[in-house]
Amino acid sequence: MQFGFTSTTFRQIKDLEKIVKIACEAEVDCIEWGGDVHVRSVADAKRAKDLCDKAGIRIISFASYYRVGCKKPDEWKNICEIANAMGAHSIRVWLGKADSEKTDEATYRQIVEDAKNICAAAKEYGLVVCPECHDRTYNNNTDAFLKIHTDIGCDNFRTYFQSRYKRLQYDLDRIERTLPYIETVHISYSEQSREQFPKFNPTYIDTLLEKIKQVGFDGNMLLEYTYLCGYYGIPSCMIKDIKRLKKKVGEA
Repeated sequence: MQFGFTSTTFRQIKDLEKIVKIACEAEVDCIEWGGDVHVRSVADAKRAKDLCDKAGIRIISFASYYRVGCKKPDEWKNICEIANAMGAHSIRVWLGKADSEKTDEATYRQIVEDAKNICAAAKEYGLVVCPECHDRTYNNNTDAFLKIHTDIGCDNFRTYFQSRYKRLQYDLDRIERTLPYIETVHISYSEQSREQFPKFNPTYIDTLLEKIKQVGFDGNMLLEYTYLCGYYGIPSCMIKDIKRLKKKVGEA
């Protein structure tokens, strides 16, 4: 299993070298670079790759924030070129603009068509396409993902897993049923007062980690912070949590 973090955790740090330094201090295996702040061009991608190569850190993915269904082939080609230049294995995308329950048939067909096209383009670069597991996208529940995965029918279309929080049985079921297609697990491991980890259930994240171990997941595990930890950029929090995470899954 590869452990790392998303560069979007540190949006306020513009210097790529500083982010790689944090990665070294945290002894991570990998980084997902985001296209919103840090890597916005092929030149940025080459810079990120050079820094990571020298530090011995893999670049596993590029967070593109492309909205599948928008049908923008030129934009997608540029995204693929950026991901390829940095040596990423996958591209993270958003699957549509609404929950699956609120997506009409015409919109669904448009999402599927665009997904097939971008998967075909990505395959030319050896890249995998992975929608984020999130509300306000079509990938908001297990059945929706399994349906669209079948309808798209591309072997380089996979998914992220991200907890829905407060819905433990749903999370456990999603891990079980989508395991063959999970490329990366996104975990927030800090800020206990937030919705993700309410004080009344402090063992929630540990239960998910135990399930991930039980089913034999051997992909990527990324920490992604937002709000206070991300805004103020507190590397010490992430360094501590990476060590805790590795210990929990028996990799320390």
